[in-house]
Amino acid sequence: MNYSIAIHGGAGTILKSEMTNKQEADYQDALNEALTAGYEILDKGGSSLDAVEIAVTCLENCPLFNAGKGSVFTNQGTHEMDASIMNGVDQSAGAVAMLHAVKNPINLARLVMEKTSHVLLAGQGAMDFANQMKVEMKNDDYFFNEYRYQQWLSVKESPDMILDHTSSKNKKLGTVGAVALDQFGNMAAATSTGGMTNKKFGRIGDTPIIGSGTYANNKTCAISCTGSGEYFIRCNAAFHVHSLMKYANFNLTDACNEVVHNILMELGGDGGLIGIDYQGNVCLSFNTEGMYRAFKKSNGEHFVGIYK
Repeated sequence: MNYSIAIHGGAGTILKSEMTNKQEADYQDALNEALTAGYEILDKGGSSLDAVEIAVTCLENCPLFNAGKGSVFTNQGTHEMDASIMNGVDQSAGAVAMLHAVKNPINLARLVMEKTSHVLLAGQGAMDFANQMKVEMKNDDYFFNEYRYQQWLSVKESPDMILDHTSSKNKKLGTVGAVALDQFGNMAAATSTGGMTNKKFGRIGDTPIIGSGTYANNKTCAISCTGSGEYFIRCNAAFHVHSLMKYANFNLTDACNEVVHNILMELGGDGGLIGIDYQGNVCLSFNTEGMYRAFKKSNGEHFVGIYK
């Protein structure tokens, strides 16, 4: 049985001219570390669910990415993190939104899936559940990042919202995610984000919304999205890929590209997504200058990339 995993660390205007060789190497090392952690689980006969959770946990623990430790600042100078996970076996799912202090939001999302009858918990209720589950908490110092703090200071008096992967104040992309197919033919997807720098009013993007930012179904594909969340919500991006495969007989690549390059762009949305199908094929599709991305397959194929 083929098995494979793909990960992303966000899409955006990632200009090679603005990236030093050391920064590029650091990003590639971080992507490889997360990819390896997830792949090792698959290689040892573990589940796709465990693989995507550990890969996203690694990315949440890395300050280079806008999730967990690397989360950006809200308008109030706080952190609000979202995450979701989905099991392709039975379409069970768990998601959390507007978290603070939780070290690894993806772990809490899985607990929502497995320990409650709900799918999405948000705000104080989600925090109460986190405390009940005794997940690891961190103080504000853990989440403080000087670069993102300076980003926030530059826009906090304005209506602008920005992403840490870009110098443009109009780009709003930034998320991490993973999709996997295990040796038993089961798929899973997971996504986590710190949202947008300077976001207001408890804004929630596509990441914790099943069908928009995350989707998995053994019959078709597993998808994790990154981009301008509002547009991904409006076109139900992740589920849209599944629908094109199931009802229009698109293959994975054609379905992903249709959503990313046509459906999203017709709405004015930018970003990307990663997908895997029931045969272990992988697609990394984006309509921006770049997307932090990587995959590894049981046939030996291995890729890590940033730019187009």
